[in-house]
Amino acid sequence: MNSSHASRTQRAIMAAASLVLLACTTLIAHAQVTPGEYVYPGGFGVLKIVASKGGALQFDIEVVGGNFHTCNLSGVIRNNEARMEESADDKQPCIVTFKPQKDGLAVDSKFGRACSTYCGMRADFTGVYQRPPSGCAPSQVRHSRNRFKAAYDKKQYAEARGLLAPVVEKCLGTLNQYGEGWVRNDMAITYYRTGEHAACRDVLKPWLELAQTPDSEIKDGYPPSDAEEMLRLAQATRANMKVCGAPVALRKAKP
Repeated sequence: MNSSHASRTQRAIMAAASLVLLACTTLIAHAQVTPGEYVYPGGFGVLKIVASKGGALQFDIEVVGGNFHTCNLSGVIRNNEARMEESADDKQPCIVTFKPQKDGLAVDSKFGRACSTYCGMRADFTGVYQRPPSGCAPSQVRHSRNRFKAAYDKKQYAEARGLLAPVVEKCLGTLNQYGEGWVRNDMAITYYRTGEHAACRDVLKPWLELAQTPDSEIKDGYPPSDAEEMLRLAQATRANMKVCGAPVALRKAKP
């Protein structure tokens, strides 16, 4: 093959690649928001989108930030945007944008902090919301936990274990740290009831460091509301580790 022919071939390949890239970019740019449940980074919130009349989409966002400050927004999505009624600045209205991503939606405010009136000081709703794994949508996890509690309260411990195990195995990544901590503790005490003490201890391992932390450090290490929840989780983990044969020793408090 002479150099001229090779050059023409290379240019043809590059042109074809550019067309493919342009086509993909165009598809992404015109991708439409689809109904479903999406999870906020870290599991601290949920975006729900449902089909409404006339082809419109109704959305609802609930996010929990530091010290349990929250964001709450709801409205109608048109052309991948939602104009809210309240704004921090009348000249720059609160417009929420929704951009489809692979396995999720990037949600943002079109004019920076224009949507701050919908959030507490330590909360923010912007970010990439991910589609959860099958069976792990927040409503499905909530349903599984409710069924688990009903079985546990009836002392049907083997059934309760079977209902909660899939949440532990597949869905912990969709929960915030508090939700994960309580699911693990629920699973641990259920393992204790079914006589599986080693499994009880194993499921609590990610929370051992917190359980070993003196209460005074937990109180000082988090905002007040977060500290209260962390203390409850530390105490629950200590109690469940003890009944499963591995009492937790608190480390010395830092000077």
